[in-house]
Amino acid sequence: MIRRLAVAACLFALGAAAAGAHGVLDRTDPRAGVSVKSAPSQVRLWFTGALEPAYSRVQVLDAAGQRADLGDGGVDEANRALLRVSVPPLGPGAYRVVWRVLSVDSHVTEGQFSFRIER
Repeated sequence: MIRRLAVAACLFALGAAAAGAHGVLDRTDPRAGVSVKSAPSQVRLWFTGALEPAYSRVQVLDAAGQRADLGDGGVDEANRALLRVSVPPLGPGAYRVVWRVLSVDSHVTEGQFSFRIER
């Protein structure tokens, strides 16, 4: 009985460790939902685990749904948990960041968030 409990506890711990390795969005810059006074030069997204560069992407869209970034989005070579994209000088208004990533443990996550640039 004790041996079975020990084996079950080990399996549970291994499952929890594997779940923690998924590339879940941790934080962003600019932060999701904020209004900023000056436009950022990059939009950056940090994840809880390393990402597969070939299968991870990010785009910034304006209020009309048109692409508003410079098209250089990707995983940072020095930090594989960082996804970034450069943006030109953006005007006032609302912007939506859309992302989809594949973590090194082969799990896909995707999402979006918005930020606003004040006049």
